[in-house]
Amino acid sequence: MTKQRFLLTGTGGQGLILAGIILAEAGIKDGRNAAQSQSYGPEARGGACRAEVIIGDEEIYYPKIETPDFVLTLSQEAYKKYGLHLKDDVVLIVDDFYVPEVKPRINNFYSLPITKATRDELRSEQGANIVALGVLGSLSEAVSLESLKQAVRQRVPLGTIDRNLKALDLGWELGQNEKEKLSKPRLTEGDCSCHI
Repeated sequence: MTKQRFLLTGTGGQGLILAGIILAEAGIKDGRNAAQSQSYGPEARGGACRAEVIIGDEEIYYPKIETPDFVLTLSQEAYKKYGLHLKDDVVLIVDDFYVPEVKPRINNFYSLPITKATRDELRSEQGANIVALGVLGSLSEAVSLESLKQAVRQRVPLGTIDRNLKALDLGWELGQNEKEKLSKPRLTEGDCSCHI
């Protein structure tokens, strides 16, 4: 597998920098090379933030990303800044609650209930970053679920490990469900042999 470049974007305080660090560490645990960098807007909490992660089998000489392979965005502002003008081969993943307005894309687009699933299963939005991380790991296949779990255990506060592992499993399952949908053949008009 060659290099995969990930751009995780959203608002300061959503936990995307931590998600990027965990993703990079999972790549290392899988025996691959990884680099991670981040930047914040002028006001850390509430301003735009981005984490960049590169995972690959070959050497990584420069940690910044010029052209991503995957863009995850959890805010409308971040989508406008980083997701609006992507090429068709870039996979775009957005949270359907915080990013309701998206320019139509035919391929490589996932609008998923990341925040809703987090609220439903964990009773608050805390952990949505880890749910999003699970989605990203599952759809990209860049890292194993086991390595992500190990990295989560090492990085999140002690009292929140079980909650974060549940969030990770939830996101991984969301991603797997999307992949299953894509692998099923679509019915076209005329395929249905229904009788009334």
